Amino acid sequence: MSLTLSSPAFTAGGPIPAEYTCEGADLSPPLEWSGLPAGTRSLALIIDDPDAPDPAAPKRVWVHWVLYNLPPTSLGLEAGVSTLPAGTRVGLNDSHAAGYGGPCPPIGKHRYFHKLFALDVLLPDLGQPTRKELEVAMMGHVLGQAELMGTYQKHQK
Repeated sequence: MSLTLSSPAFTAGGPIPAEYTCEGADLSPPLEWSGLPAGTRSLALIIDDPDAPDPAAPKRVWVHWVLYNLPPTSLGLEAGVSTLPAGTRVGLNDSHAAGYGGPCPPIGKHRYFHKLFALDVLLPDLGQPTRKELEVAMMGHVLGQAELMGTYQKHQK
């Protein structure tokens, strides 16, 4: 069995419901995972958008959520999670905030990649790392990775 990541709110490659975006309540989406590799000591989650600011001419990857040290006993996160599993640490998104910032594309339909990493260590306290800082800390410790991509385009007004 391999590591899998899914959401009861949207299918792989499908549209993310507005309630999980800036046009809705901006709640974090519900996520579920299974198939952790043997020896998993912690999990990390990164949600990013490689289509910023315009999918026709992307210039950067926009990071929406950074979590690390999720316990391997957790099976997922509920929608709009307010209390993270014990020990979970929160990094900085590209709005320079700790926590979830939902999809809010300025133009076009963007892809949002939810990436789950199974690690063979409990990472030291990194404070509130950026995605890049977390990726450096994870180097050499990734046992498995799963990905779930959803899309979002703002409604025309």
